[in-house]
Amino acid sequence: MPDIRIVGVLGCGLMGSGIAEVCARAGYDTRVRETGLELVERGGANIRRSLDRAVEKGKLEAAARGQALDRLHLGTELNDLADCDLIIEAVTEDLATKHELFAALDGLCEAHTIFASNTSSLPIAAMSAATRRADRFVGLHFFNPVPVMKLVEVVRSIATSQDTFDTVLAFARSVGKDPVVARDTPGFIVNRLLVPYMLDAIRLLEQGGASIEDIDKGMALGTGHPMGPFTLGDFVGLDTLFRIAEIMFHEYRETRFAPPPLLRRMMDMGYHGRKSGRGFYDYSGEKPVAVNLGA
Repeated sequence: MPDIRIVGVLGCGLMGSGIAEVCARAGYDTRVRETGLELVERGGANIRRSLDRAVEKGKLEAAARGQALDRLHLGTELNDLADCDLIIEAVTEDLATKHELFAALDGLCEAHTIFASNTSSLPIAAMSAATRRADRFVGLHFFNPVPVMKLVEVVRSIATSQDTFDTVLAFARSVGKDPVVARDTPGFIVNRLLVPYMLDAIRLLEQGGASIEDIDKGMALGTGHPMGPFTLGDFVGLDTLFRIAEIMFHEYRETRFAPPPLLRRMMDMGYHGRKSGRGFYDYSGEKPVAVNLGA
């Protein structure tokens, strides 16, 4: 199997910064690329805060924090990723954007470099079509918050080589994750099952079956979920849920994957959950309060 020493991360937002952190903590020389200096600074600050919290909670030694930061290199140039052995993309869920980035990297990187996408729903084969290395292209879907969540979905397309798959599976374990293997179908394992559940909760609310609070409480206490579907949706980002649902509906053409009208109206109003301050709950006060959505 190819030896992975240098890991590149495309994007330093919520997911990218978490992926970069776990790679650096695991001992990899980690190079992160963002599109602007402000985003670089914000991503770097997020990583430092996360490492500081780990030290405060006794989950990381102070010396290990310093070593992880020494392994991190953040910048704005794609050329900085040219000699990486593995590049993990974590940008917006837009196929055209991903195509553009992977096509550019394909011309910059060595032949042995493996490309991976953190996509939660887009087909891996469709992304790899922008490159000349479909055999060295995989899905590597981490979960938020990346430093905490143990799961990663390793997704192989119909063109992914066995050697590439074995290398990436071993890499996932080396950064402290417990991987599961999924085929290249939109939603993979977790979102294929989770997204229809979350959309059904919205439909139940639309139909007047119960309130936001009672649906959340029912699922948390009745099924042992750590949080109900509306709290989860706000945490993940309702815009993210909306995009994933649209991608899956386009692929499967099944109504259970279609975004409900209420979710579309919330997108129109900019109600994206915690990150926008309002989703199914209002986060402007000391504690979240359910929003009256007229449903």
